[in-house]
Amino acid sequence: MELLEQMGAEGHEQLVVVSDAGSGLKAIIAIHDTTLGPACGGTRIWPYKSEQEAIRDALRLSRAMTYKAAAADLPLGGGKGVIIADSHTEKTEALVRAYGRFVDTLGGRYLTTTDVGSTGRDMEYIKQETDYVVGLPTTSGGSGDTSIMTGLGVYMGMKACAKEAWGQESLIGKTVAIQGFGKVATHTAHHLMKEDATLVVTDVFDEELDRARDMGLKVVKPDDIYGVDCDIFAPCALGGVINPDTIPQLKCKVVAGGANNQLLTDADGEDLHRLGIVYGPDYILNSGGIINAEAEIGRVYNSDRAREKTERIYEIMERVIAISKDEEIPTAKAADRLAEDRLKAVRGIRQVYRAN
Repeated sequence: MELLEQMGAEGHEQLVVVSDAGSGLKAIIAIHDTTLGPACGGTRIWPYKSEQEAIRDALRLSRAMTYKAAAADLPLGGGKGVIIADSHTEKTEALVRAYGRFVDTLGGRYLTTTDVGSTGRDMEYIKQETDYVVGLPTTSGGSGDTSIMTGLGVYMGMKACAKEAWGQESLIGKTVAIQGFGKVATHTAHHLMKEDATLVVTDVFDEELDRARDMGLKVVKPDDIYGVDCDIFAPCALGGVINPDTIPQLKCKVVAGGANNQLLTDADGEDLHRLGIVYGPDYILNSGGIINAEAEIGRVYNSDRAREKTERIYEIMERVIAISKDEEIPTAKAADRLAEDRLKAVRGIRQVYRAN
């Protein structure tokens, strides 16, 4: 499929390719849908193998951001920026600030924030070039570390899934197998530990496992996490981990975690549904980060307001489950239905307004 044809089929509005010889910047900015408001999404700094791979990632992730913002009832559209670079060896102030200048040329159609490979410090550099940035450190008047609210949202979504699976939201005594123990998973773990849940953790990085051990958590090898006898399996690392190879290994009643794009294909969501496993769609549960960032747009950031909105993920997940049951469809499709219905409703309002 040709690029423009693909963008049209998936509803993308704009794709910007940017280059700056002086800093070495090579970047892609994708704007998926601005029906609900300006596109918002993180800037991912990653050493992509090719420009085509970077473009595919930007398009895919920007579409996911549209659905995430719509389902979370935010006045934002979906966008994503990707910089083709190794954040450990190639990221410089000059490169990041050059990127900020290109963001500024979009005139507010795209608001950027942190993602894999970018930090609050990078957002401060971008802020020196454009006002169209959120997720600034609290010391700069921003919302700070998005992983705090993201971890809370994953926890709230887990509780809603638990209510459907066992008739009550309590996670006391439940065993949660966490795949990936980065910042989001760590914040989720703290909430679970306060509720006396039992945690089993894995990660590909030794330092993360050492931190888990220091917290008194059981650690297993990465390949063994799928077969852990648990109540909840929480993917918090890579995408595509719920697939035909891993689903038969699962020994849980709930799949709910913070990773993006957990299902390899739509068919995997259907398989979970058929097996009676309650699935918390990724962009529902991990929307705490964008909720947190939105709380600083055009106002003084208030953590209590962000927390209150993040806790509503519980109610949103309940609505997704209700749609799933009423229409007899997997929760992954139910989440899409929820987001698409909101987009459709707002488009209808705008059409009436323009007609008058």
